[in-house]
Amino acid sequence: MIRSRALLVLIALFPALPLSATAQGPYDIVIRNGRVLDGTGNPWHFADIAISGDRVAAVGDLENARARRVIDASGLYLAPGFIDVHTHAAPGLATPELSSAEPLLVQGITTVIVNPDGGGPVDLVEQRQRLLEHGLGVNVALLIGHGSVREEVLGMENRTPTAEELEEMKGLVRAAMEAGAYGMSSGLYYSPGSYATTEEVIALSKVVGEYGGAYTSHIRDEADYNIGVVAAVDEVIRIAREAGIPGIVTHIKALGPRVWGYSQAMVERIERARAEGVEVWADQYPYEASGTSITGALVPRWALAGGQDSLRARIEDPETHERLRADMLENLDRRGGAARLSFRYHRADASIEGRTLQEVAEERGLEPVELAIELLKAGGAGFVSYNMKSEDVELFMRQPWTMTCSDGDVERMGVGKPHPRSYGTFPRKIRVYVRERGVIDLATAIRSMTGLSATVFRLEDRGYLRPGAAADIVIFDLERLRDTATYDDPHRLAEGMVHVLVNGDFAIESGQLTGALNGEVLSRRAR
Repeated sequence: MIRSRALLVLIALFPALPLSATAQGPYDIVIRNGRVLDGTGNPWHFADIAISGDRVAAVGDLENARARRVIDASGLYLAPGFIDVHTHAAPGLATPELSSAEPLLVQGITTVIVNPDGGGPVDLVEQRQRLLEHGLGVNVALLIGHGSVREEVLGMENRTPTAEELEEMKGLVRAAMEAGAYGMSSGLYYSPGSYATTEEVIALSKVVGEYGGAYTSHIRDEADYNIGVVAAVDEVIRIAREAGIPGIVTHIKALGPRVWGYSQAMVERIERARAEGVEVWADQYPYEASGTSITGALVPRWALAGGQDSLRARIEDPETHERLRADMLENLDRRGGAARLSFRYHRADASIEGRTLQEVAEERGLEPVELAIELLKAGGAGFVSYNMKSEDVELFMRQPWTMTCSDGDVERMGVGKPHPRSYGTFPRKIRVYVRERGVIDLATAIRSMTGLSATVFRLEDRGYLRPGAAADIVIFDLERLRDTATYDDPHRLAEGMVHVLVNGDFAIESGQLTGALNGEVLSRRAR
């Protein structure tokens, strides 16, 4: 009797230990002899992995297991499929041309979380249908955007909502959570999110909390545009504390020379909040340049109130034009000057793509801000903004609460000069910050791309290699894994992924893209 009780205790304590495979199978796939990084942050270990259907069936010594197919992963690393927690890929993935997500898959990305920065559609049921229409190469998890909700109810008005309007906004957030959203994103730096008070965001975040969702924010200030970057981090902490939900400082950075070195204060704020029991996290892309637009980088938010027609009227009015120009000059200084802003796209003039604002302004005999205003009138343009310091990037990366994200897209090959993060984020982090600079080790990098992300967003069956998990698996050659996209030549696919499985199906097989569309639109499980 005592021995029986002891056995029951052992089973209760170790329910996930792999069982002997001698009597198991046949499986669909068994992967043998690989170095397994399971997503926990533990160092790699040798183990075999069995897959049945779309699930991991067993992990351990499966030497005697029977399988329809056996893959020898000798010399290769196995990890859970990578999770990109901040990407603008949704519009592209909803098109037949880009739904296969090839630039993502070659990085090892198998799941993306979309609608960041407060954007995306308000109707997530319709978005789900659009995403599934042409099939998906990767899994997609949806957020509801605070800015989109606000614009739906208030337009671009710079004011506090009435009690009735706030209730309408809550209703939209609640409908999105009922539709399976994993949380709410905000872009408090952008319009119309910048017009919201902290109290408004807390009220909506409490609705998110009713469903177990998270709050992720492009914070109100990443430099010293308004309240300052440290105070903006404090705002995320306050929202997370008062709403009782996870709060994420998304693509965390100290932007521009005026705030270089502020990373230490930001880390201390987050560490202090976590010590007090507030669940605060961050995500980050491994580059020293960001991607933005003329509007995002230079235009003050007061000039955007009322929308694009109001902005054009202010540009044409001599008095407000002068005020706008002065504020844009100040914002240009915050970014480190016109030589730090490189054009990545312009709808009407592709000749400026890849060149700096300084170079084009000098060529046209204009002051940089006046050129920016002329381009605004013509429809705007995008920038790559060289505005971060390596020491800040590395300090954020070393934190155990920092996930990996791209802030990228699925780009149309050859169109414009996009930020290379769309093509290279995840391999670059391993190549540059693990292998070349030794900022973090490989297991930590993999955890930041997999298990940590799944934990923060409550992706219950993703992010870890364990029995019962979804069979999203990457098998890569560490010696060959690298990003090839550069700022000058960004449309280049990453290398080094040998096999990538999405829900048990090969999206990459023996280094070749298969064209499989086995991704799903995921839904958050109700509490």
